[in-house]
Amino acid sequence: MQEYAYIHDEDEIPETLMEVPFLEAFSKDHLDQVLHASAFLDCDPGDTIINEGDAASRIFILLAGEVAVMKGGEQLVTMDQVGDIFGELAALEDEQRSASVVATKTSFCLAVDQKFLDHLMPKDDNAPFYADLYEFIAKLTTRRLKSTSAYLAQLDTEVKDLRKQVKE
Repeated sequence: MQEYAYIHDEDEIPETLMEVPFLEAFSKDHLDQVLHASAFLDCDPGDTIINEGDAASRIFILLAGEVAVMKGGEQLVTMDQVGDIFGELAALEDEQRSASVVATKTSFCLAVDQKFLDHLMPKDDNAPFYADLYEFIAKLTTRRLKSTSAYLAQLDTEVKDLRKQVKE
């Protein structure tokens, strides 16, 4: 895995980045600050981007490729959509990573360093920026919870059907 600092002309933000849902939530000035606190990761298949149990300080945005979320060595989910976000909860709460993330295909990510972002834009002085950030993450978390709830409901139905079959 190779990491590159993101250096950009503040008047020229690439169109592809402007189309990423996480980034489009910010004003141009706020986006400049996010990008100043960012780096690009160029990952080969098998590269570990996040290690379960590590300290957290970065939020990752998938720009190309595919990654797998792994918990205890088991794959939980695959992410392959441009703009998919991972690592956001632990980074915001200053917690340990609850899962690993591994590139399954050649992947390109934007890594936003939350601690550096806090240094650039202290929360007390930049309430509108953090309101946008937390609103986006709340919406993302809500979508994931709905998806997880639907999946668990499906599994519950399947388990009940299997129990009926076993009793018959």
